[in-house]
Amino acid sequence: MTVLNSSVADAASFLRNDELVAIPTETVYGLAGNALNAAVVLKIFEAKERPSFDPLIVHIPSKEAAFLYAEDVPPVALKLMEAFWPGPLTLVLKKKSIIPDVVTSGLDTVGLRMPNHAMTLELLNHLDFPLAAPSANPFGYISPTTAQHVMDQLDSKIAMVLDGGACKVGVESTIVGFEEGETVIYRLGGLTPEDIRKVAGEVEIRINSSSDPKAPGMLKSHYAPSKPLYISNDLDQLIELNNGSRLAVICFGDVMIDEKHAIYNLSATGDFTEAASNLFAYLRAIDKRDDIDAIVAAYLPESSLGFAINDRLSRAAVK
Repeated sequence: MTVLNSSVADAASFLRNDELVAIPTETVYGLAGNALNAAVVLKIFEAKERPSFDPLIVHIPSKEAAFLYAEDVPPVALKLMEAFWPGPLTLVLKKKSIIPDVVTSGLDTVGLRMPNHAMTLELLNHLDFPLAAPSANPFGYISPTTAQHVMDQLDSKIAMVLDGGACKVGVESTIVGFEEGETVIYRLGGLTPEDIRKVAGEVEIRINSSSDPKAPGMLKSHYAPSKPLYISNDLDQLIELNNGSRLAVICFGDVMIDEKHAIYNLSATGDFTEAASNLFAYLRAIDKRDDIDAIVAAYLPESSLGFAINDRLSRAAVK
């Protein structure tokens, strides 16, 4: 059974033990876990039954903490922090390597936010790691704005719900990024474009609804390898069709593959969590190899995190 109470100390204890805790913010309740631990972040996707590795917002306790997890922060981002943190603003910044790829869906940027909720700020200050926290609801359900909403949807799937009362804003944070000197709004939320313009000057609104998230809560391009990637249920056939190419083969479980190919087994033992943890690292490693022309991959069984891994591979594959 999920614990429901208002004890910050209890919440901190669960989080230090790699458990998931729903936390209150001024926008919606978030499903939080240690953002620096890839295995814990994968638990978030499992609990939400989230079908893809969309980027997650990382919650931090202070403006200063942003520099622990992001680099090359532009001056306009500093102005926005001063104006709106704590508050319903997520800034997409170049990430440091301490942030696992699974948090950012392989992107080299991370969405950072300082929530405006006293209880959650107290919690963040009790921890020596930031919290990855998408909305605390199963995928496709309405975002929760009370502790009871979370209990109704996730009871027994997570360790605790930290009851901080009803959310004051009730809609997700506005997401702002920076591209080639421009300030860009990726998602509309608790701050209006006019709010952002008053501080940042000219702002471009770039709301995208394709199938690949660029930032948490919106959709654009994930990290994808520069080499062509082909995916099928029949791995042997794929290898045969690409017989003239130098291949990297992404597979899963106990499979036999000709060792003349570069073999990247996501998990030889068939462990979905291990497979998910290896996915982005393998794609990056393959992309750096000059002796590989193309990538072939087999769909994983569609259970557990297999859905999410298949979704991510499909997005990166040649259409």
